[in-house]
Amino acid sequence: MGPDLLIPPIFSPIQPEIHPAHAEIDVQTAAWAETFRIGSEELRGRLVRQDIGTFAARILPSAGQASVSLLADFVFWLFGVDDGHCEEGELGQRPGELAGALSRLLRVAQNPDAPMLLDDPLAAGLRDLRYRVCSHGTAGQAARWVDSLREYFLSVVWEASHRRSGTVPDLNDYTLMRLYSGATSVVFPMLEMGGGYELQPYERDHTPVRAIGEMASFIITWDNDIFSHHKERNGLNYYVNALRVLEEQGHSTDQALRIAISQRDRVMCLFMRLSSALARQGSPQLRQYLDSLACFIRGAQDWGISSLRYSSPECPAGNPSAFCDVPTDARHEPLGIAAVDWWWELLPSSEGRLSPEMAVQGA
Repeated sequence: MGPDLLIPPIFSPIQPEIHPAHAEIDVQTAAWAETFRIGSEELRGRLVRQDIGTFAARILPSAGQASVSLLADFVFWLFGVDDGHCEEGELGQRPGELAGALSRLLRVAQNPDAPMLLDDPLAAGLRDLRYRVCSHGTAGQAARWVDSLREYFLSVVWEASHRRSGTVPDLNDYTLMRLYSGATSVVFPMLEMGGGYELQPYERDHTPVRAIGEMASFIITWDNDIFSHHKERNGLNYYVNALRVLEEQGHSTDQALRIAISQRDRVMCLFMRLSSALARQGSPQLRQYLDSLACFIRGAQDWGISSLRYSSPECPAGNPSAFCDVPTDARHEPLGIAAVDWWWELLPSSEGRLSPEMAVQGA
């Protein structure tokens, strides 16, 4: 089956980077997944071929190898949950049962010593990940990692409700839930761990800093929806994808693609402008965090167009082989999506600085 949609080169002003030990990390992650028996044998075999270690190596190009391996193993585990339980498994259309299964896993993440799911491979893998998160990060970072995992679990239960009913969400709800269903926010504490820094609460919880994390999530997940469109459209339960949501509004697939690219381009432009403003007045740790978010965005892009997860010789997608330097849409106006339009209030469109009331205090 050939590609059903040709994706043009996507705007990316961020330079690519990769950890020099990426090939070794791929091998280590495959061995970790085999040790804990993550997913079925068939699913595990597919995931091993998707260069997940290289994905993590692009996100954390300058981190210690142990930190990159932790992220790679966690991403593999997430795909084991997402593919095995949610998208392809029976629980993916049973939101009530899925909520119960994920809540039990969440308890393992909260307290890995709890005597629960002792014979469950996903729980065993999660226990190992939690112990390693505690050794690599602070207590606060570990707590945020668990809290973000809860957000991800809640969002995939929401997705399961649409699969069960055979419905497509509206654009506002989809945009809001996609900030969590891509599991991007669960990676954010690992960016800090890998970089050897920790944001202080006055910066992490400040509105523009929260917003720029959400912008990164939007860009990563919109790109993912674009690059995974071929795989999802030709699979089962094609209900929760940005292009599918736009098609439900009456747009053709080609029109939906153009709109989705325009949306992510405008958010990318805002991300770059807000990042520059925050970097000028923030702490060294905040500047590291902003750089980490940029690496995450570009790493997801490079992996998205090259991984066998979304395109293979047997079922090729029409994804681009390179990126471009010019956005298709650089307007400063909001997208017309209530859940995220407030992002544009943080930075006046005519100036590269934060408004006084949004400036980071305490830096």
